[in-house]
Amino acid sequence: MLFKLGFGFAVLCALAFALPASAHHSPSNYSDTYTTIEGVVKEVHLVVPHSWVYLEVKDAKGEPQIWIMEAIGRPTLQRIGVTIDYMKVGDPVKARCFPLRDGSHGCRLGFIKAKDGSVKNWNGDDTPVPSDF
Repeated sequence: MLFKLGFGFAVLCALAFALPASAHHSPSNYSDTYTTIEGVVKEVHLVVPHSWVYLEVKDAKGEPQIWIMEAIGRPTLQRIGVTIDYMKVGDPVKARCFPLRDGSHGCRLGFIKAKDGSVKNWNGDDTPVPSDF
């Protein structure tokens, strides 16, 4: 009987910790449709658990806006060839990403086309590069 209670408690604890952990990686605050933006790199932070790129984008009136783009962590980016030398402050880039649902200037990164013309998937999955990018 004591074993069953201990086992039941262990299962409940495992579930209690697993549900918040899976919610952390939910993309629900991002739109389901992507947008393509172009701008100049202001900052790059290749860190764990998520990396960040700050991009200055001109709006329809030509006014600068800072877009904050979230990506996967540094180890996975390094495996696909993204290093601190891949993209520098001041580089012009093109990004395809999923914007925040609230309309603020932020998105979850998909692809970035760097200054050298190479395209990398900053989302960390096996999605092929879109032909129209």
